[in-house]
Amino acid sequence: MRRVMVISCLFIVIVPLISGCWSKRELNELAIVVAIGIDKVGEEYEVTVQVVDPSEVSASKSSGGRTPVVMYHAKGESMFEAIRKMTTVTPRKLYFAHIRMMILGEELAVQGIGQTLDFFTRDQELRADFYVAVADQSSAKEVLSILTPLEKIPANKMFNSLKSSSEFWAPTVPTRFDELLKDLESKGRNTVLTTIRIEGDPKQGTGKENAEKINNSVHLRYSDIAVFKNEKMVGLLNEEESKGYNYIRNKVKSTAGIIACPKGGIITTEVKDSKTKVKGKMAKGKPRIDVTIRSDTSIAEVDCDINLQKTETIAELDKIASEKLKGIIEKSLDTIQHKYKVDIFGFGEAIHRADPKAWYKLEKEWEEIFPELEVKLKVDVKTKGLGTVMNSLPKKQKE
Repeated sequence: MRRVMVISCLFIVIVPLISGCWSKRELNELAIVVAIGIDKVGEEYEVTVQVVDPSEVSASKSSGGRTPVVMYHAKGESMFEAIRKMTTVTPRKLYFAHIRMMILGEELAVQGIGQTLDFFTRDQELRADFYVAVADQSSAKEVLSILTPLEKIPANKMFNSLKSSSEFWAPTVPTRFDELLKDLESKGRNTVLTTIRIEGDPKQGTGKENAEKINNSVHLRYSDIAVFKNEKMVGLLNEEESKGYNYIRNKVKSTAGIIACPKGGIITTEVKDSKTKVKGKMAKGKPRIDVTIRSDTSIAEVDCDINLQKTETIAELDKIASEKLKGIIEKSLDTIQHKYKVDIFGFGEAIHRADPKAWYKLEKEWEEIFPELEVKLKVDVKTKGLGTVMNSLPKKQKE
């Protein structure tokens, strides 16, 4: 009998606790943050958040008079202090579980991002699948203030543009937060982040009319790749050098390329598939990297007099394309090895995989070894598709 009474009492205590979610928070009590910007202003951090206005993005109803997102910002000696200060102006508690973009100010990136990111590694509410980019020639606060067409929520525009540009153009790098942390902790590779730039007058981009014009005067555009040494930004790669970097890192899915025709004019090619193999080895007591790139392309556009039905013509075009691509990658290698002297390719990791004992000896001096590291590059471009028209239209009209 006593046992039954004890069990009954336990049920009375436990059931109310498991019948509901004790930590639940209603949607109308939260301010959903979709993008966060961090700038360094003097000795303080300035944190800016882009918060969704649910009534303006709802498909069923919209007041029509407000912007789809609201921006809040505050300064503090630490990230946590700045975010808590925002409670003095936000009507709801900020909720960070749905962040899509993090924008780091250029000044902050130059000074170092390690301490800034520490806060986000400790927040259990935060997911690590959002993209990180660096503001170029502007502050993160200014970038988050720009309203965009097509996508009501600017954070979605930034996220989708970064993803699609990396898939179809190739000079950008969609770096997730968890990947950034992994790179910063790695001893054989430094990190890179894509930069984002405001094209046009930032003041004109903050108004709702910027998203309503057929030809909006202010755009957000991804430009170059920022190179980091440890946690500090040391410089930028231009568009062509960024493509070279992505080829070596095996991150090129598709892109367009221009090659010169043997008798003048140009041909535009589309990269359909690209595979890169990076192997490290010790040769005569010195580290060496072998990079092999195989790129399959198709003819996208012809603006020259050429007969694509001849096997020797295709072979010549493949040779021209291979030499051009090799030149682009060599230029990228030269800039990174001799100007920035930072291993952003993960060559150190390749040596580690190939010969852990050798890497143990090289690791401490890798920064001095990397600029003089021998890199053997082999590039092979193959034309796999010619399109439905074999020769150029001008040539056919002459015939």
